[in-house]
Formats: sequence, structure tokens, C-alpha cells
Amino acid sequence: MSRLAASPSPYLRQHAGNPVEWYTWGDEAFAAARASGKPIFLSIGYATCHWCHVMAHESFEDATTAADLNRDFIAIKLDREERPDVDRVYMSFVQATTGHGGWPLSVWLTPSLEPFYGGTYFPPMAAWGRPSFRDVLREIARAWRDDRLGVVDSATKVVAQLRAQQPARSADAPGNVIVLEAGQEAWARAFDERRGGFGDAPKFPRPSELLFLLREHARTGAAEPRVMVLGTLRAMAMGGMRDHVGGGFHRYSVDGDWRVPHFEKMLYDQAQLVIAFLEAFQVSGDPFFAQVAEDTLRYVQRDLSSTEGGCVSAEDADSVPPAQAGVPGVKATEGAFYIWSRDEIVQALGPDSAVWELRFGVQPGGNAPIDPQGEFGANNLLYTAKTIAAIVEQTGRPPADVGEALARGRQRLFDARAKRPRPSLDDKVLTAWNGLMLAAVARAARVLAAEGVLDEGLAGTGARHRATAERLAAFLRTHLWDADNRRLFRRRAAGLSGIDGFAEDYACLAWGLLELFHTTGDPQWLTWAVDLHDVLDARFLAPDDQGWYATTGEDASVLLRQVEEYDGAEPSATAVAVTNLLTLARLTGQASYRERAERVLTARRGAMAAHPRAMPHLLAALSMVEQPSVEVLVTEGEAPARAARLLDTVSARYLPGAVIVPLVPVHADALAAIAPWTAAYASGRPDAAAFVCRDFVCAAPVTSDEALAVLLDGITHPESAEPDGPVH
Repeated sequence: MSRLAASPSPYLRQHAGNPVEWYTWGDEAFAAARASGKPIFLSIGYATCHWCHVMAHESFEDATTAADLNRDFIAIKLDREERPDVDRVYMSFVQATTGHGGWPLSVWLTPSLEPFYGGTYFPPMAAWGRPSFRDVLREIARAWRDDRLGVVDSATKVVAQLRAQQPARSADAPGNVIVLEAGQEAWARAFDERRGGFGDAPKFPRPSELLFLLREHARTGAAEPRVMVLGTLRAMAMGGMRDHVGGGFHRYSVDGDWRVPHFEKMLYDQAQLVIAFLEAFQVSGDPFFAQVAEDTLRYVQRDLSSTEGGCVSAEDADSVPPAQAGVPGVKATEGAFYIWSRDEIVQALGPDSAVWELRFGVQPGGNAPIDPQGEFGANNLLYTAKTIAAIVEQTGRPPADVGEALARGRQRLFDARAKRPRPSLDDKVLTAWNGLMLAAVARAARVLAAEGVLDEGLAGTGARHRATAERLAAFLRTHLWDADNRRLFRRRAAGLSGIDGFAEDYACLAWGLLELFHTTGDPQWLTWAVDLHDVLDARFLAPDDQGWYATTGEDASVLLRQVEEYDGAEPSATAVAVTNLLTLARLTGQASYRERAERVLTARRGAMAAHPRAMPHLLAALSMVEQPSVEVLVTEGEAPARAARLLDTVSARYLPGAVIVPLVPVHADALAAIAPWTAAYASGRPDAAAFVCRDFVCAAPVTSDEALAVLLDGITHPESAEPDGPVH
């Protein structure tokens, strides 16, 4: 029986039927390598990785290739989402030695786990300037046989060099404002004014950079950061990267026009994009952004929610083409679930198809702008091709009629698509990604609660999201938090929780809990966030407040203990932790939290100046430091409905970094125990009231929505009249 068959990881189970004699990462594999004297082949990927599937079909399912692997190597398969600590070590090696990285990650190690050769995808035959996988296997086996001492010596030196590359404290770094201005200029130079986004193809969603730019807009009042953010988000939402039938966003756009997506859907993208769209709505007042956020959350709650109450990790890019469903041996192909022939659309929509064809650029022969290998054939990738006004003019139908046709058509296409073979689901629950989603849902519960934000049919959205956020937090506490030992687990899958949490798990979950506290005022969430951050400091903080290590350093099989400061598809643990500290300082009144955050930012300021686009989330925290702090406390008294309206008034405005405290009488004493400054506001005032403070200097309390709006508008920059980007 395959060693992978019983693994909780969906990715490892995908490879259980391979003829390769896979091991999992652990003592059994390491002992086998030492006993046999064979080098290790380490293959790292994840369940929804398209090119991982390709390499598996081409090489790991091939009996001849598997025989070469089994004869000359100890083969280990690893899920990078479960073990980002191991992945980071060997990704650092591959990036340092080849200049690029990605998945599948293919690395050869000595029995002592030191890497000596690596790459990403290797084809079965030499192509695209890459050697064939079998040629690589043969050459590495020869080198190990003929020059083992040289290979081992080289590997030892490489590991020593990687250890020496840890981040160092900045020397003579420029001041905060200079660093922020340089960061803003870096994005301005890369901004695609015509199409939105930064640079050319491929275009990735990086919400952290959008959050940084919005904070710079708030700090300076400059229009340009706002224009870049709104234009980019609008282009993403209207392009093919968004699923216009089922909601949610695909991983990235292959082309520069946001037309052709890479089709996998990741939980962390949905979470971060929801936050970005909510902030764009607050900045612009345009309900389009709120509606996209709501649509994305509906996708997550429908398709990425586990039966236990958590959120699962991802949906695959690949699925079996509908016309070949049930045919034995048919391979899944990328995007098959999402693309449409014109005939399929006509059949599903009937008279409404003409409106859909205009709106989403449907063509009889297919509309993919780049399809050199004929991957999509005569099929269509849905993207927003025409405005409603243009369709009204072209068809002569009233705007309301066009809108109704689009709504009907969406439901009919959704129902038709539901009959197709679905992409596979990576159903493991990861703590860090669920922390990001908790932050998004809790934020949505506030921002989408205000009357008139969304269509009348979505009334009660805020209350629904609040309930979802509270359930998610309860699930995480029940299944992934060991309260007795004060530790998190990284992963829950197949009903089992396991793998000690990493710094990103503690930081991201604490972020989600802080957002939930801002929404509910329930001190249990603030108390847990404080506990998580205290554990994060105790187990992961680097010396001299350099940042936070990704790991505890307790696992000897992880060769490098790295401080993570660069943002990838997810924000770095260091950046999230700094942001949390700034919030905790204001909520608890403990100055030590802010002092630590500022020491970390000072240590990393030179790196931010040198590589701003690599660390936008840390720059967003630095921007918060340079803005006056805002605290808004709303007492409920004996008027909960009025207090809710006051909170809606707060949530409708863009107040980055603001501390929002709903002071509910039943929680007042418990809250005062962890946030003593709130006790002064807990007296028996019968009416609801809002206290607006800047740097803890508070204005007189107000009890009306209008008076509160005047106070809040006085501490925000006036809205720019500049255009928002591409026309919609």
C-alpha cells in the first residue's frame, strides 16, 4: 500500500497510485536515505497546481521514469501548503541557483537534507530550453556515483551561504516619509494606465500593494494612489480573472488585459480581494466594489466551506471536459469547467443569449485572445466586453430589461454548469488562510451592514456575515487551538488536526480576531488575539526585534530559520504581526506593543527602501505609523438600534487603521480588564453615543448619525475628483 494513501493531505493522496515509491517528509525517509546511501529527490507541490498535475501525468505516472527514481533515489512528496517551512528552504535554494522558482519544485538533496541541484517543472522530453526529467535523473545519479564527495561539499557550502543571507538591520536608512514616497513612486512607474494593474503579463492580484496605496491616499490626500487602486480592482472584476457565473476570482491573469485566467481558485486570494474591494468601496462610495466583495463571499460560503465550519483551501484549475464526462482515461484540462461554446450559451439562455453575448464578448469561434496551442478551441472565456449603456444602445432594450436578462442568464448558466464535472477540491483547512478569511468576513459584516449599500434583495447581509465570522472563529478555536499548551495547529483535514502552527498562522488568525472584535465588541476575541500574539513573540521573534522567524527552530529537518519579510501571494508574517501590534497597542493601551512594532519597522526600513514592491504590507504598516491614530468607541446604552446606526456611519468611511470599539453593556467589565481605557465610557448612559478620538484626545460624544458623520469627515481627506481608471 502506498505510504501516501492514508495521508490527510489531498495533494499527497493524489500521488498514492503512482509507481514511484514515495515517502512522506519525515524520519522514515531520512533513515532510508542514510541506510541506502542514495540521494533524496524531493518533489514539492500542492493539490490545485496545474503544472504539478502535468509533471505527474508525464513523469510520475510513467513506469520507466518511476523505475529510474526508485532505483537511484529516495523519493519524497511534500505538500507545500502544509509545510511552508520546508518549501521556503528549498525554494530559496532554487531561486538562488537558477534565478526563478515555482511549483512543482524539484530538488535533489544529500541524505543530510542539504540541496545540491534543483529546478521546477521538467518535461518528459527536452523542450523550451529545459532538459528532460529522465536525463536529469541519469546525470544526477552519475554525479552522485562518480563524485559524491564533491557533490556533498558543494551542498554544504550552498547551505552555509543561504544561512548567511538572513536579513540584517538597516544602516543609515532614509526616514519613514521618504521610504513611503519612494514606494508610491515605484508603483506609479509600473502602473498600467490603460488596463489597470502593474507591469505586463502575467498579472497577479496582490491586494497588499493596493492596501498600501489606499493608506498613502489617506495619509497624503494624493489622487494617484486612489486612481491606481480603483482602476486595478475594476479591471480585475470586469476581466476574465473573475468568475462571472459563480463568483470568486481565479489565481491570476495569463495576459496583460485580465482576459485569460489561470483557473485555480485559492482561499487566500478571495479573502484578501474581499478586503481590498471593501476598502475601495469605502474610498469611492461606488457600490460596484461592495457588490463584488459580497459576490465573492457568497462563492466562498457556498463552495469553499467545510461541513465542520472552516473554509477549505482551493479549487483546481483542471477538470474533465463536459463532452467527455464519464469516458475512461480522459485527462482533466485547464478551465474546462468555466469555458463556453456559443451554442451552449444559446441553448441555456434562449432569448437572453444576445444580451449575454454582447456583455461578455462571446464569439461563435471563441474569444481567447492568446491561445497558441488551441487550448480553449472554439470556446469563450467570459469577460465584461460592453457596458450596460452600450448594450441598451445596440439592442434598444431598456436598462432594467438588460439587467434582468443578465441576472436570469447568470442563474441559468450557473445551473447548466453545475451539471458538468467539477474541478477537484482541496478540502484541507489551513489556519493562516482561515485567519485571512475571518478578517474579510468580519470586515464585510461592518461595511456591508449599512442601509443602501447593496441591492434590496441583499438586506441583512451584515448580520449574516457577522454570524458566519463568529462560527468560523468558534471552529478555529475548537479544532485548531490547543488552549492547554497555548499552541495552534497548522492544518485540519480528514477530521484530524496536525502540524504545529507557523508564524503566519498565529499572525493571520490574530488579524482575523481583531477584525471580529471591531465588529462585535466581544472581548473574548480580543483576549484570544492577545494570547496568540504573545505566543508569536515568545516562540518566533528574532533577536533585536528584526522580525519574526517563520518557524520555531525546533524541527531539525528544517535547515534554515528564516525571517519572512517579503510578501508573496500572501502577506508575510512579519508584516501582519507589525500591523496587529499597532492595533493591539491602541486597544489595550500597552505602549510596548507599538514600541516593538516601530523597532521592527526601523530594522526593515532599509529593505523597504531598496525593494518596496517586495514588501507592500510592511509599507502599509509604516504608513499607519505616520498617520494620526483614530479611535471610535460607540456605547450602546439602552438603544442598541441607534448604536448600530452609529456603527454603520463609522463603517461606511475609509479610516485605515482605526480602532473601532462597540461597547456593549454585557461585555463592559470583561473588556475593561483587557482594555482598561474603555472603563471610563461604560457608565450608565441611557442613549447610544459615539466618542471620536485622535491619538486618544476625544471630542465630545455625539448621538446622531449626522453629527458623527461631520466628525468623521473632518479627519479624512476630501474625496478626489480624478477619474477612477478604466471605464466600466
